[in-house]
Amino acid sequence: MIKNILFSVAILFSMNIAMSQNKAIRVEVHGKGKPILFLPGFTTPGSIWKETVKNLTVTKETHLISYAGFNGIDPIEMPWYSSIKKELITYIKENNLQEIEIIGHSMGGTLAVDIAAALPNLVTKIILVDALPCMREVMMPNVPATSIQYESPYNNQMLKMDDAQFKGMANMMATNMTNNKEKIETVKKWILEADRKTYVYGYTDLLKLDLRNDLSKIKAKTLILGAPTYGTVAKENMEKQYANLADKTIEMAPSGKHFIMFDESEWFYKKVNSFLTSE
Repeated sequence: MIKNILFSVAILFSMNIAMSQNKAIRVEVHGKGKPILFLPGFTTPGSIWKETVKNLTVTKETHLISYAGFNGIDPIEMPWYSSIKKELITYIKENNLQEIEIIGHSMGGTLAVDIAAALPNLVTKIILVDALPCMREVMMPNVPATSIQYESPYNNQMLKMDDAQFKGMANMMATNMTNNKEKIETVKKWILEADRKTYVYGYTDLLKLDLRNDLSKIKAKTLILGAPTYGTVAKENMEKQYANLADKTIEMAPSGKHFIMFDESEWFYKKVNSFLTSE
């Protein structure tokens, strides 16, 4: 009897440990100096920023963030995005990070906006790489957030896709996001490695977001780098969506698609370094 009780307690204890380790983010820290957080896009690992880190001309303590459900990291329960935001804020506070700079690509840029609005006295600079505060407005114009739910015909179709169908979709998406042929396979691999439920429902979380009114809370100096895929329309969308952000500069890459750091790497590194070393 006592052995059974002890065994049950041991099982419960091990389950609690497993649950406590099921984190929303994973962080890789390198270097010394003022902290800079690198936030990747959807399905993308924090390691995407290692080339950017190598090309920095300033010494920083770099924090490379990865998200649950992607790149072999255990998935978490929904809601996905709000859990990531909450845990990232907790990470910043627990590690007493001050005078923070943030670089975010795509969804990571949206998250950077959210963090800078939530912690305006801690974040001093942000670089947003082809990111918008409200993706829905561009992708699903005039569709209210309340109409976007986890349970939907589209989401159910995505969840039921077989491997061949999902692979075909991943290849199409990767091809549309970079002109770099070598990197197309890398982006495709990240999508295919994603936990399917996180991929489907996590993206639903992002479509529901609208941070445009929160932009006025941000005190950080901001550089917005956009991809010129859609010409002047892209620049106009950036200007419209970031209208409530006070201290900003918007620059469009000379060419390339969504992964600017792949398609215009030298231009990208130059802009990042110039901004980080500016007053």
